[in-house]
Amino acid sequence: MSIESTPAAPKAQLDFHCLTDDCEGVVGFDIADVADADFQAVCPVCHRAYALDETLRGKLLRMMKLIASIRECEDILGDSVVSVNVAGGEVRVPYALLLTRLNTLITLEIAGRKIDFHLWVEPSSPQLFR
Repeated sequence: MSIESTPAAPKAQLDFHCLTDDCEGVVGFDIADVADADFQAVCPVCHRAYALDETLRGKLLRMMKLIASIRECEDILGDSVVSVNVAGGEVRVPYALLLTRLNTLITLEIAGRKIDFHLWVEPSSPQLFR
């Protein structure tokens, strides 16, 4: 009888530029940390604290579940391609390449401003980035 191990939870970090007008800091945090109701992200430059409301925390936790689902399906995605039609035919891009080479942005509205969050997901295999 074989017992399959559960894959480790993916590490995923979000970052965004500090909303303080004269600050050049980038605020970063691990998505898993937002499960704590008292979670705050802090700018490393100006030390401004950002608290996340329940709605935003819920969205980020669902994003973490999506990332975990993608990780769970890596064996299927490894056999999948995205086909792009171009003038000369089509270009097939392996799905795994898309997951590791494209920048992922999540645009959310905070305090009446649209903010781009950069999403960084640790690959399940360190070889994916090489």
